[in-house]
Amino acid sequence: MSKNKKLVPKRRFKAFQNADAWEQRELGDLAEIVRGASPRPIQNPKWFNQNSEIGWLRISDVTEQNGRIHFLEQRISEAGQGKTRVLHSSHLLLSIAATVGKPVINYVPTGVHDGFLIFLNPKFDLEFMFQWLEMFRPQWQKYGQPGSQVNLNSDLVKNQKIFIPSLGEQKEISSFFTNLDQTIAFQQRKFEKMKSMKLAYLSEMFPAEGERKPKRRFPGFTDDWEQRELLSTIKSIVDFRGRTPKKLGMDWSDSGYLALSALNVKNGYIDFNEDVHYGNQELYDKWMSGKELYKGQVLFTTEAPMGNVVQVPDDKGYILSQRTIAFNINKDLLTDSFLYVLLGSLKVFKDLSALSSGGTAKGVSQKSLEQLKVCIPKDIDEQSKISEFFINLDQTIAFQQQKLEKLQNIKKAYLNEMFI
Repeated sequence: MSKNKKLVPKRRFKAFQNADAWEQRELGDLAEIVRGASPRPIQNPKWFNQNSEIGWLRISDVTEQNGRIHFLEQRISEAGQGKTRVLHSSHLLLSIAATVGKPVINYVPTGVHDGFLIFLNPKFDLEFMFQWLEMFRPQWQKYGQPGSQVNLNSDLVKNQKIFIPSLGEQKEISSFFTNLDQTIAFQQRKFEKMKSMKLAYLSEMFPAEGERKPKRRFPGFTDDWEQRELLSTIKSIVDFRGRTPKKLGMDWSDSGYLALSALNVKNGYIDFNEDVHYGNQELYDKWMSGKELYKGQVLFTTEAPMGNVVQVPDDKGYILSQRTIAFNINKDLLTDSFLYVLLGSLKVFKDLSALSSGGTAKGVSQKSLEQLKVCIPKDIDEQSKISEFFINLDQTIAFQQQKLEKLQNIKKAYLNEMFI
């Protein structure tokens, strides 16, 4: 009895609660697992033909379509088809390069890149195994050295043990996760649509390059916007880059004032679960005396990553930490909320990127900020209208993101409870 308990999942459909225990098998017993093939050199144009009916599955397609391939932009020529494995019906695949361990269901005729394994002649429900592989994906890390990329091959995958139920139970599980995935995909589209809407509004409600008026304005505002150097609208920048508590002869504590850094200052919100360090009252008094942050003050990350913007959410008190600065504005020229929206606008981010230094990890210095020119409404009321609009939009986007993350977490929980 205890043995059978180990061979059933924590959560099971009612119709199968008294069914047989799940059976342990190896993946290689359940399908013929072979590697895809790529014509070489892959850059040779003779392998591809956009008029071909056979697509070419690349690693990038997996990322863009989240493992369910319904469309392939690149097409493989007749010559290329002779150098790869061509699938004409739906198949399960597993990525062994770049997005290592990512399962894929391909629904379209395609040639398969050698960065994938193909499950031929499967003795399982495709959707069930797709979901099992999704659940198991983190476990493939055991085949990699610490700090190195996982190296999967067909033998490792063939020898992997799996507990599997009857085909009827597989199909019930498949149906459940198919519906859940559809709900997640719908929420993902809503979230992406809201983000695209914000980008469209940003492009229309801020003047284009060389112009002084935006395309879209609130009624009653007609004056040209004013171009200024960013720092002419700001009294001071609060900047503690390079400082650490140890330089004050102190250390972080277990509670107190949260330290804000480039890791927990995100676009539009502070992540209270990442890079969590606290300063006690003594550290706060030494570090922030005369530079205390206030509710609504704008924070900006200068590097790793550059360009995240958020307003201080309350007056509880925070410690400014690595790679994050705060702005003390000239309230006669600018509002905090408008500065928050302005720094997140497309043009300003583009200009900051041009002024930044570094390779992959871009960074912006105070000297670079001194060169930044911005276009702002002279009328504080117009600034307030614009910032209110975008802050409300950001709240809606954040709500949609939270709904998406909640659904994704629900799926993770179900994957852990409905498989062994």
